[in-house]
This record gives sequence, C-alpha cells and structure tokens, in this order.
Amino acid sequence: MTYSGSTGDFSLLLRWSTDKCVPLVRELTFENAEEFAEEGLPFLLLFHQPDDAVIPQKFKNRIAVELLPERNSINFLTADGSKFTHPLQHLGKTTSDLPVIVIDSFKHMYIWPHDPKTGLETPGLLKQFVADLNSGKLHQDFHAEPNWIKLPETKPEKKEETVSIETVKLDVKDTVATDHIPKDDEKQLGGERTAQVPQSTSPPDSLFRKLAPARTRYTLLRDEL
Repeated sequence: MTYSGSTGDFSLLLRWSTDKCVPLVRELTFENAEEFAEEGLPFLLLFHQPDDAVIPQKFKNRIAVELLPERNSINFLTADGSKFTHPLQHLGKTTSDLPVIVIDSFKHMYIWPHDPKTGLETPGLLKQFVADLNSGKLHQDFHAEPNWIKLPETKPEKKEETVSIETVKLDVKDTVATDHIPKDDEKQLGGERTAQVPQSTSPPDSLFRKLAPARTRYTLLRDEL
C-alpha cells in the first residue's frame, strides 16, 4: 500500500490515510463512545444482537456501496444492542426489537422506519435516510404539526312529528344532564365527531451528545488547531 500523491498536499494525504487506516464502519463500545462523540459528527448506528454477523455485514456492504462520500460528515457505527439497553429504552425499544438502525444527530435520535433485515437489501433506502438528515427533512417531519381529520357527519332522516310540551321539557333535562360530557364523547350522543390524527411525535433527545467533552475541557482536536 503506497501513497502516490503529492506529499505537499496535506488534505489529500490525510484523506488517503483516513481511507486506508480508519475502517469505514467502526464498532461503538463504552470505551470509545466518548472518542466518537468528541469528533462531533452525527452517528448512523446499527444496534444488533451480539451473535448476529449477517445484519452488520449487510450494513457495512450497503454503506460501502452508497454512502462512502459521506464518511467525512457522519460516523458509521455498529453496537452490541445487549450492552446499550439504555439507549434502546430511550427509543422505546428492547433487545427483542433488534436489529435497529438510528441516526443520532447530537440533538435528536431518529429511528430508521424500515426493518434492517429486509431494508438493507433495498438500494437507496439507507442513503435516503442520511440525505433526509442532511436536508433537514427528518427534523421537519418529526416536528410536523398534526393533521386534523373531520369525520363525516351522519345526518339522521328528518321525520315529521308533533312536539309536545312534555317533549320540550325532556330535551331540556337531557341537555343539562349531559352538559358535563367531554366533546370527544359526543359521538355517542349523535353529535359531530372530530378526531385528531398526529403524523408523528417528537423524536427522543440525543443521549450520545452527553458523552462529548465540555467546551471548557482541554482537547487536542480543538485547542491545538
């Protein structure tokens, strides 16, 4: 393995050495998590079962084919999900849900909406997930205002009937008796129905950003440049 570029071009030399010496997809552990967080790049992270070698390899292959140009803007990582149960719980997942792919933007954590067992075999899905992060679409989608869907109102057939004074009294009594019932329950009384169907909920906050060093802490990556 020989570098054939100009030794005076530091950027080219750095890029070449990074490509040859640093794996494209690295393993996240408790020992190196702070080191990765200090780099300040978002994580594209696969949580997998400890005895699963198939999904991590599919993950690496898909990244090598589609996301190589993104290696300087995002960290590609795998992690033993049985050791990172707290982040999984933070996402509303357990080890029985593995494998799970997420993006940690150091502000929020976004879950890949596809099953990695099948989604990694489909070209473009993982690449689009990263593209949506870069474009801000992930953030916009997860913070979108909910839609309001007005259910069609069923109008009863009009019937001509004689209204007596007893009927009027009964209607007034029923109105007072049901005045305390919430609007959502009016459908049981034949009233107009309105249902709120949210598109999504806000994504969980980032957990890994808490591992990043404080701005007051000395670091070679910042203070020596």
